[in-house]
Amino acid sequence: MNPNPPDLSRHPCFDADTRHTTARVHLPVAPRCNVQCRFCNRKTDCLNEGRPGVTSAVLTPRQALGYLEKLTGRRGNIAVTGIAGPGDPMANPQETLETLRLVRERFPEMLLCLATNGLDLAVHVPALAALRLSHATITINAVDPAIAARVYAWGRHNRRVHRGEALGRLIVERQLAAVKSLKEHGILVKVNAIILPGVNDHHLQDVARVVAEFGADLMNCLPLLPVAGTPFHALGHPDSRMVARVRLQTGRFLKQMTHCARCRADAAGLVGEDLSPETAGLLQEAAGHGQDPSRQFVAVATLEGALVNQHLGEAAGFMVFGPDPSVPDRFRFVERRLAPACGGGDERWLQLASTLQDCRALLVSAAGPKPCQVLEATGLKVVQMEGLIEEGLAAVFANRPVPPALSRQFQSCGRGATCGGTGTGCG
Repeated sequence: MNPNPPDLSRHPCFDADTRHTTARVHLPVAPRCNVQCRFCNRKTDCLNEGRPGVTSAVLTPRQALGYLEKLTGRRGNIAVTGIAGPGDPMANPQETLETLRLVRERFPEMLLCLATNGLDLAVHVPALAALRLSHATITINAVDPAIAARVYAWGRHNRRVHRGEALGRLIVERQLAAVKSLKEHGILVKVNAIILPGVNDHHLQDVARVVAEFGADLMNCLPLLPVAGTPFHALGHPDSRMVARVRLQTGRFLKQMTHCARCRADAAGLVGEDLSPETAGLLQEAAGHGQDPSRQFVAVATLEGALVNQHLGEAAGFMVFGPDPSVPDRFRFVERRLAPACGGGDERWLQLASTLQDCRALLVSAAGPKPCQVLEATGLKVVQMEGLIEEGLAAVFANRPVPPALSRQFQSCGRGATCGGTGTGCG
């Protein structure tokens, strides 16, 4: 147990009054995610969109510490450092724990927190407690496995991909175990819940009741923000009557938070404050313009080694390129890597992401929306283009979009009516 309970009045997300005076910063060090929510479409390069899962750069732990040092030097009211993505912190446990360790050593009095879906959290709670994590937010959208199965398209746990009610049972079990463990270690717990009209709006009072029994301290019921291109976009935004009803029902069991600003994964400043140009510049500077040093290469789908001209699902392998240290602005072939066997659904693309884990981007002539979604959730950017490999590499390594004349968007895989559209690749 934590012998020194956290001072709740210092955390702007847990205390409505503190949000006016105390600032927080999110360090975007966790690009990979272990679930696919049906309401989420994450981006990592949009400065003008304010919602969870969005960041303008991904930092390494050392970069994050350097950024925090510069930011606190300019803003004296930052009292909280959190990790909230852009994926899930505990799908990136090494990066998350190392970042928190570095921050704790450099800023002994800083409050540390994280926001997670909870699937992979419980096993790491002792380590987080040892780092004096004081606050944790878990997004729990259901305690009924059947409802949870509707919320999540897939989840990856212990290197296995789960779907349907099996996933629903797993995620409910792991989330509640995480709440229990956090409270046993003296960590304050806020439960976020997305109000999904027709899916869980009448169920969230059960969520509140159950998580309260497990010791949760606070609940934040957020109306769905419909995001284009997601399965739940058609649900629409809950109206004010539904939101009020849900908060009234859940408030019978837990104190409600109502000042949430849906913070980005790189949020900095007061709650609700936009990322300032100065702060955005510090973030980009820390990231080396968003380039992760651990991702040194770019993979290419090509038939002959000169052009980007192969569909992702049809490629049997990929040529991997890196900068040529002897010639500025030129690139060298590193090796060829085989693609996973066709079939297997999302697991195929997760295997490919592992194969290309040191690549910052994958250049293909076309790729379906489902594999793009899975790959980009791991931090691997999929670039659809046709043309010279050299031109694509030059753009990616300079952190620029490919020239408009080369850019392409997915239309079909080329097999026309014979394609089953399973998203597993041809064959």
